[in-house]
Amino acid sequence: MNESVTTRFAPSPTGRLHLGHAYSAIRAHDFARENGGRFLLRFEDIDPGRVRPEYYDAIEEDLAWLGLEWDGEPVRQSRRLPLYEDTLETLKMRGLVYPCFCTRKEIAAEIAASASAPHPPPSGPDGALYPGTCRHLSEAERQRRMAREPHGWRLDMGEAAALAGPLSWEDAEAGLVEATPEIHGDVVLARKDAPTSYHLAVTVDDAAQGISDVVRGRDLFEATHVHRLLQALLGRPTPRYHHHALIADGEGKRLAKRDDARSLLALREAGIEGGEVAAALRADPPDISILSPAD
Repeated sequence: MNESVTTRFAPSPTGRLHLGHAYSAIRAHDFARENGGRFLLRFEDIDPGRVRPEYYDAIEEDLAWLGLEWDGEPVRQSRRLPLYEDTLETLKMRGLVYPCFCTRKEIAAEIAASASAPHPPPSGPDGALYPGTCRHLSEAERQRRMAREPHGWRLDMGEAAALAGPLSWEDAEAGLVEATPEIHGDVVLARKDAPTSYHLAVTVDDAAQGISDVVRGRDLFEATHVHRLLQALLGRPTPRYHHHALIADGEGKRLAKRDDARSLLALREAGIEGGEVAAALRADPPDISILSPAD
């Protein structure tokens, strides 16, 4: 086995897998196997409000139905929280993060108020950027409020990007990409209800698991700007990236977990074989027209 090539599939156990998940899992699985490498399964289960215990087994069942096999025991991020806390502590000690006390409602209100100003608030890939409210608090004010208020932690993007300097990554589809993490503003690295966020956890885990190639959908392409910055700040290696096209329905709409008719469970219950689904998704281009029980 060529362990220099390691990929992963990292679903959130918040619902059943659909064809879009299956396509990404197959792409990651096949890339590893074609290169004699490892394919890992990792559960991104850091959202306690949305995770459901039954979906861990359901996801494994769906992957096995497709004919996919993973190496080793699946990893659960919920069991790795101390690692993320330690990493966040490193960033705190370097003065690269700050506590944020704002609620979503407060952030939305401030953004709405600034929308009528001569210079509207800057926007990023996910909409209006966080206005930096808590970044401007004094250290005394931060300490006072931390003692009595729930808070998350945000990356001071200006400081972090300046420290890291120019960065780039290699993408199988886009080629050499210049990293511009500033487009995301001061992203959240630890939430009020969890000691980490997606950005921090995925950076820590990809390095810890020796992921050489990240195979995932184009919807996560922009997030890579942040991940590349965190890799530089934390001295973690940079994988090769493969951001593939997304599976869409007949109207060109991206599939989501709410699309029950395209869930793997629904297809299985309709009598469609997992091998048939996998073969259709391996076609170039993928053909999902025959795979919906609603058709």
